[in-house]
Amino acid sequence: PFAGYLLPVQYPTGVITEHMAVREKCGLFDVSHMGEVIFEGPDALKNLNKIVTNDYTKMEAGRVRYGLMCYEDGGCVDDLLVYKLRDDKYFVVVNAGNRVKDVEWIKAHLEGDVKFTDISDTIAQLALQGPKAPEILKKVTSELPEKYYSFIADREVAGVKGAIISRTGYTGSEGYEIYVAAEDGAKLWQALLEAGKEYGLIPCGLGARDTLRLEASMPLYGHEMNETITPFEAGLGFGVKMAKSDFIGRAALEKAGEPKRERIGLEVTGRGIVREHQDIFIGDRKIGHTTSGTHCPFVGKPLAMALVEKGALPLDAVAEVDVRGRRVAVKCVSMPFYKKG
Repeated sequence: PFAGYLLPVQYPTGVITEHMAVREKCGLFDVSHMGEVIFEGPDALKNLNKIVTNDYTKMEAGRVRYGLMCYEDGGCVDDLLVYKLRDDKYFVVVNAGNRVKDVEWIKAHLEGDVKFTDISDTIAQLALQGPKAPEILKKVTSELPEKYYSFIADREVAGVKGAIISRTGYTGSEGYEIYVAAEDGAKLWQALLEAGKEYGLIPCGLGARDTLRLEASMPLYGHEMNETITPFEAGLGFGVKMAKSDFIGRAALEKAGEPKRERIGLEVTGRGIVREHQDIFIGDRKIGHTTSGTHCPFVGKPLAMALVEKGALPLDAVAEVDVRGRRVAVKCVSMPFYKKG
């Protein structure tokens, strides 16, 4: 069970096979549990810019842009993707586990002439991820979005009409995310699996989704960011535009100044695998904790992301992680751990 849905952790193929398929061929994820909301009306942009940290003022229709919502104290409500449909209409994708909280937060901060709608229950979202994704998708639709973080709307995919196809994903591999009416989700899923059979396409579950995003050093809410971690501490400053007009949390972030903590990458050099929420030490001094960790199949190493005191562990410096009372050696390495191509 997850966010009101029953979701597969893995299919009979197993997490490692699914992970490798996305890196080398292609994998298909049902991510219909994600939340989708609409901002619409003359003040849609004004509200987005107030509630979300990024600046959407000069964004072109057909583009996708990352952002975060902050509490007044600078901690993170959630991270999200904004799709600009037109000047007065934006389609926003939020994390499944935060959907109810996010909707309440947004509603409490709306002002002016804007219509806000939670359409999550009416949308199915499928993620086709891997180097063979373009070839597979070309078999079932006439056009693909060309640029990374762009989309095309109101398309027909495998006989399913009204789809949004975006060149986005949460795996670090080439890929697309496709949004259709909920009742068309199963039909599209079957059509894509059939179209991808000759390319080695297989279904993938939550397990591979997590190992892939960690290998690509992509943050996850509840791990690399939460209500006590600011976007700057999480290494997500690119999604925060301090120069724009006021947004919720801006004053606190400005007052805090340079972050005292930072997100870093760790490679396990000792024996074992480190997981999330394990303390990191240099000698007897605790410098922070891991936020996510596992064995990453494609790069073939146990890796982790961590939140530590800023500057405490520069690149190639060594430390130890307390794994259930046993110290495991690690060293600081650059991120992302995996980069496409």
